[in-house]
Amino acid sequence: MNQDVIITCAINGAADTARRSSHVPITPEQIANSVVEAWHAGAAIAHIHVRDPETTQGSRRVDLYAEVCERLRASDCDIIINLTAGMGGDLYIGPEENPTAFCPETDLVGGLERLIHIEQLKPEICTLDCGSLNFGDNNLVYVSTPDMLRLAAARIKELGVTVELEIFDTGNLWFALQMMKEGLLDDNAMFQLCQGIPWGAPPNLGILKGMVDMLPANTSWTAFALGRNQLPWVAQSALLGGHVRVGLEDNLYLEKGVLATNGQLVERSVNIIENMGARILSPSEARQKLRLRGTQ
Repeated sequence: MNQDVIITCAINGAADTARRSSHVPITPEQIANSVVEAWHAGAAIAHIHVRDPETTQGSRRVDLYAEVCERLRASDCDIIINLTAGMGGDLYIGPEENPTAFCPETDLVGGLERLIHIEQLKPEICTLDCGSLNFGDNNLVYVSTPDMLRLAAARIKELGVTVELEIFDTGNLWFALQMMKEGLLDDNAMFQLCQGIPWGAPPNLGILKGMVDMLPANTSWTAFALGRNQLPWVAQSALLGGHVRVGLEDNLYLEKGVLATNGQLVERSVNIIENMGARILSPSEARQKLRLRGTQ
C-alpha cells in the first residue's frame, strides 16, 4: 500500500457534462475557482481542460488556457498545474455508406499541434494519450498513432515538462513502455491508468493489477475509474501502491442522486485515504516526490 498519496483533481474534462451538472466549471474564472476549491480540500495536482464559454464544449484555445494559468499563478494557490494535451484527436467517421465523409464535429490535428499551449505556457505536467480508441458507442474514434506519439513525447521532453501518460488499455501501456525504451521519455514520466472509458480497459481489478505489474519499478502512477467506481478506485489505487484521481471529469456524483463539487470529491478521497492509515501529500511534497522541473 502507498503510505504517501498524491491527489489529482480532474477539474472538468471535455465531455458534454455541463448540461448534467451546474458544478462543472466552464469559464476560465470558474475553472480557476474550482481548482482553488480542490486545493483547499487537499488536492496537490489539478488536471485541467478548457471549454468554449459560449458552447460549453471542450476547446483547444490557447487564450483560455492562458487565462486559467494566469489566475492560478496570481493567487496564493500552489497547486501543480497539469494541462491536457489530448484535445485535437477526435475523428467522427461518416455514415456507413460514406465513412470517409467525416462529420463536422471532427477535430483532428497532428501530435505537435496539440502541444501549442504546452509550448507557450510551460505547465509542470501535461498529458499524452498513448493510443487510439473507439470512444463510446457511435462513430467517434480518438486518434493517437505511434508516429504522433513519438513526435509529441520527444517535444514534451525537450520542453522540460513532465509527461503524464494516459493509459486507456493494455496496448497503450505496452507502447508507452516502448517509448521509454527508445529514450523518448524522461525517467520521471508518470502513468495514469484509466478504466471504465468505453471502449478501453473496463473497471476490473484483475486488469488493474495486471497493468500495475507491467510498470517499471519506482514508477509514479495513478489509477482511476469512471462514475460510481471513482471513489472505490481511490482505495484500490492506494492499496496497490498508486496515487489517486477524482474530479468532475470522471464522475459527477458524491453519492446516488447527489451532485458533487470538485472540492467535495477531494474531501471524500482524503477521508478514504486517511482512514486507511495513509497521509496526503501537499503540492510542495508532491513536487519533490515526482521530481518535477526545478526540484530534481
